[in-house]
Amino acid sequence: MTDHVLSLKDVTLRLMGNAGPVEILHGITLDVARGETLGLVGPSGSGKSSLLMIMGGLERATGGDVRALGQDLTAMDEDALARFRRDHMGVVFQSFHLIPTMTALENVATPLELAGAPDAFDRARAELDAIGLGQRLDHYPSQMSGGEQQRVALARAAAPRPEILLADEPTGNLDGQTGEAIVDLLFGLRDRHGATLVLVTHAPALADRCDRVVRLRDGRAEGATLRAAE
Repeated sequence: MTDHVLSLKDVTLRLMGNAGPVEILHGITLDVARGETLGLVGPSGSGKSSLLMIMGGLERATGGDVRALGQDLTAMDEDALARFRRDHMGVVFQSFHLIPTMTALENVATPLELAGAPDAFDRARAELDAIGLGQRLDHYPSQMSGGEQQRVALARAAAPRPEILLADEPTGNLDGQTGEAIVDLLFGLRDRHGATLVLVTHAPALADRCDRVVRLRDGRAEGATLRAAE
């Protein structure tokens, strides 16, 4: 089995805008090693989030090759991509995307139930306990702070024990102190579950904690990838 859990070759992305086609990504080639933590950085509009979405099969590349765990994502239909994400990936968004009519416990248990786990609620409860939200199991998203909602979102992504964890600006909607706590939690989940972590961030302190950083500008990876500061 390859040591690369994600492998992109000559990936392009073209989207239709009001004035015609817009080139979002230009020939991105990138490998992510098993167990690595990779940060994607760059100015707004550089293509970071689009690249992350392509890695997760949430956006289809216009051209090139995208492989995850040796599987060709470009050859999968939407149903196959959804099953692949369910079984192998956890995704965390800046805006949480919790289901408002479900409690914290139900939100975390949902992907486990969809995967057929018989102990979905026990595992969800244990995950929430582990991140300090055992007292908030029955609370709805509207009853929780932004930091608490992001912690629930992280627990939901990590509970199925995914091999790949993708995070798009996970601290973007949080204040500095709460954001630092979420970063500690995110890396703690990575260490506890052994997932490969790819994250998009504007925060230098968060990028510095990654094993490697790739800088994007105008849809291109700028030169060689850079090792994060020690």
